[in-house]
Amino acid sequence: MPDAARVHLPVLGAAPPRPRSAGLLERLLHDQQELTAVERFAQCHTGAGAPLLESRYRERLPATAPGPGQQYAFEVDLDACSGCKACVAACHSQNGLDPGETWRQVGTLHGGTRDQAVLKTVSSACHHCVDPACMSGCPVDAYEKDPRTGIVRHLDDQCIGCQYCTLTCPYEVPQYNAARGIVRKCDMCSGRLAAGEAPACVQACPQGAITITVVETSRAVEDAQTEAFLPGAPSPGITIPTTQFKTREVLPRNLVPADFHSVRPSHHHLPLVFMLVLTQLAVGTLVVERALAAVAPALVAPLAPVTAALALVAAVVALAASTLHLGRPLYAFRALRAVRRSWVSREIVAFGAFAGLAGLHAALGGRSALLGAAAAVAGVAGVACSIMLYAVTHRRWWSFARTFTRFAGTAVVLGLGALVVAASLQGGADGAGDLVRALAVALGIKLVAELAVLGHLKDHTHGELKRSALLLITHLRRPFVVRVALAALGVALAALAASSPAPVPWAVGALVTLTGGELLERVLYFAAAAAPRMPGRFA
Repeated sequence: MPDAARVHLPVLGAAPPRPRSAGLLERLLHDQQELTAVERFAQCHTGAGAPLLESRYRERLPATAPGPGQQYAFEVDLDACSGCKACVAACHSQNGLDPGETWRQVGTLHGGTRDQAVLKTVSSACHHCVDPACMSGCPVDAYEKDPRTGIVRHLDDQCIGCQYCTLTCPYEVPQYNAARGIVRKCDMCSGRLAAGEAPACVQACPQGAITITVVETSRAVEDAQTEAFLPGAPSPGITIPTTQFKTREVLPRNLVPADFHSVRPSHHHLPLVFMLVLTQLAVGTLVVERALAAVAPALVAPLAPVTAALALVAAVVALAASTLHLGRPLYAFRALRAVRRSWVSREIVAFGAFAGLAGLHAALGGRSALLGAAAAVAGVAGVACSIMLYAVTHRRWWSFARTFTRFAGTAVVLGLGALVVAASLQGGADGAGDLVRALAVALGIKLVAELAVLGHLKDHTHGELKRSALLLITHLRRPFVVRVALAALGVALAALAASSPAPVPWAVGALVTLTGGELLERVLYFAAAAAPRMPGRFA
């Protein structure tokens, strides 16, 4: 430790030497007068009248509180950070984090040339953004941005554990704690700041690499527009982070995180996989039925009771599966409070309305064209909310075009599959062959769209879509191949159902197989997401 950081503590509370000739009772009484090391340190700290090394910690805090148009921010000196991770340990201890839970991470950036290599260590935590995506996307208002300090706090008691903020934050700052069923994040040790004391990470850094500063929010907006943030990090234009990374050197343009070329599957969110696919099955069934009813009413009319029942069952199972994704499902009702700005809340409202209308439609045996149309409209609104929910995360793998193709394609494919089942249950319909051909075309278009990402394997840069393509042919190769095989098998079984004298088993097998393929496609949708990350996030 540098000399300036050493602390010499006087030995206070030390008892006089124990007499050698003393009896047992005298020795025990003498030992009781000897303070432990912890007690002596506490006595020294109390007697000092002020926190030890307070002057050094004060230097890492701004002289004044933020004024209008200003807020607190972290400032990290890349030249001073040695990567010792004392800030990580201090944050963990101060906030009582669980094993595996990290609010601050330390990573490395490397680049330069063979003759002049550059290596920088980066410590980062929540960036307390000007426009925090975690707060704007939260369906239960579990985030707040202090209007005076700009600190973004997470309200643990309000959180339901939907984990949507972990997807919307491009820096993956909010961390889901499965044991507690909620998300938690750094709050810049706001309680310590309010008392005039430095945050734990600032106070623990032996090199003084982390400080708290006051920034102009307008300047942060300007910096975000020029992409002046950190090499290899997600674009600052998404949320306008306020953390300032300082260095006296000119950084090379090829500086990237140490794990930049490694790809690892993301979390597959299995409850969301089932919820998305089954809601799209339910919606697609009614939408395809209503569309065909307009051009071939004689074909669709006998199928209405079956399609209405299939849509209702799929919707109920989907909504039940969605609650399994929540860390605190008993508080799911809170998700209705942010309908004005959260796509999660809007999705819940839309699918709730769809389930209710689909239930009434099924109760009437599918004979009410008005109820069927109303349910279809509500369902389309729900699928649209699902699409926007992921498109607004600014991940290229989840872009609007790709997400729309996948979600709408699943609805059409499974909706046609459900009509094939309904036709088989009615003893086969004259238009079953047309349904199968439409199914083959829709599924073919969807598969082409899914496979198009493999074209990015030829990209010279190691971009986000190339990383997703690499995942599909390496870590996720087996489910990727099985997904394509199930799609082909599903169409083949549907064709057999259209031509067989006993079509029911083939039709049911086709729908089950197609659904299995779409479930695998949705697993890949989550697992192959490979957005840019802050250095050290994989560590």
